[in-house]
Formats: sequence, C-alpha cells, structure tokens
Amino acid sequence: MGMQMRIISYHHHLLHHNASSATPAFSTSLRPFSSSSILFPFHKNLAGGSVIRTTKGRSSYHNYGTVASSNVGAPLWEAWKPDKASSAPSLSDVLWPSAGAFTAMAILGRIDEMLTPKGVSMTIAPLGAVCAVLFATPTSPGARKYNMFMAQIGCAAIGVLAFSVLGPGWLARSFALAASIAFMIFTRSTHPPAASLPILFIDGAKLHHLNYWYAFFPGAAGCILLCLIQVMVLHLKDNFKF
Repeated sequence: MGMQMRIISYHHHLLHHNASSATPAFSTSLRPFSSSSILFPFHKNLAGGSVIRTTKGRSSYHNYGTVASSNVGAPLWEAWKPDKASSAPSLSDVLWPSAGAFTAMAILGRIDEMLTPKGVSMTIAPLGAVCAVLFATPTSPGARKYNMFMAQIGCAAIGVLAFSVLGPGWLARSFALAASIAFMIFTRSTHPPAASLPILFIDGAKLHHLNYWYAFFPGAAGCILLCLIQVMVLHLKDNFKF
C-alpha cells in the first residue's frame, strides 16, 4: 500500500511539473532552425505535412515549432516536367541525331528492296526505337552494346519459343513480354526496344518462317548497322557544333 501511494504521488508530481513547464507543441509561425539544430531529432508529421523539432527535457519531451510545407506533392509532378538539370540543346545536337535516324532508315529501306524477292524485311518498328536510344541518348544504359545485343537476341528468342509452345494469341504475348522483362533484369541488359520483339514475331505472320533465326535477324543484324551510324553521329556532334 505504501509503495502504491508513493507511485501515485510521484505521478501527480510529474503531471504538475508538465503543466507548469509545458510549451505549445505547435506554432503556426515559421521559425528558422540554426545550424545546431541537427543535434536534435526531427519527427515528420505526415498528417499535417510538417516537421517538428524535438528536444528532451528532464521528465518529458517538449516540441518546439513546426516547419510547414506547401509542396508535399512536388516529387509526383516533377516527373511531368522537363529535366531542369539539362541545358537547352544546340542546333547541332538536334540535327545530327535526326540526320543519323534518316540515314539509318534510308539504308534499311534500300536493303529491303534487295531482300523483297526473298520475302524478308530489315525495317521493323523496334529498330526505330533503337535509333532514338543510340542517337538521342547515347550515354543511357539502354545504349550500351552489351545491353542492346543481349536483349535483342534473348527477347527475340523468347518470342519464338512462346509462339512455338502457346501459339498465337494473348497468352503467348503476355508470357513472352513478361519473360523478356525478367530476362533483361536477370542479365542486367535492360534495353526497352527489345521488349517489342516477341510481340512483333507472334503477331507477324511474315516472320514465322524465320523460326529461331529471328533471334539474329532482323533485330540484332539491324543493330550492327545502327551502331556504325552511331559512331558517325557522335563524331559529328563532338566536332561540328553550331
């Protein structure tokens, strides 16, 4: 009983101490924090969109001030805006990649004319996406030669396998696309244009006769030509600026 009375008395003492020394937990005014504020822990108030600085007292924790934030949703909208870190491209930065894309499609079209009697074509939609990656973003991961050829060959082969096992239809397309993405992640060869190769084969009856040769032609074979043109484009961008 004596121990219980002492605990109750101590509890009332703490309540009296907190009531006499309490400070407002929140403030509507903005208070700048000094450089020494990094020594105190901070807690984020998710409901109010604010940050509370907390200091430790003798018998309780006291909260001092809040820092309001009106751009809580800023990260969500940043993805919809142009990249602020990059400067405006020069005319040569626009012209040379565009000229490279024109040259690539012109050469592929000329090759198509020579291959028409054999019923094959070099000009496929994924190679247009490869042109954008190689010429416009040559330093991106998707433009690495390992990524490009590993993904082009692997994803094309997956498309042929899915068609052979599942036949045409939505199930083959879904499986092929899922397997292609898993393949690129597993082999660390992410190359977005290659993800369309399986679907192109499954839906393209004129490509079925290629069977597993589709893994090398026209995707990977076309990329060899595009890599050669990329060398020319990068040389022009570096040495002929205007």
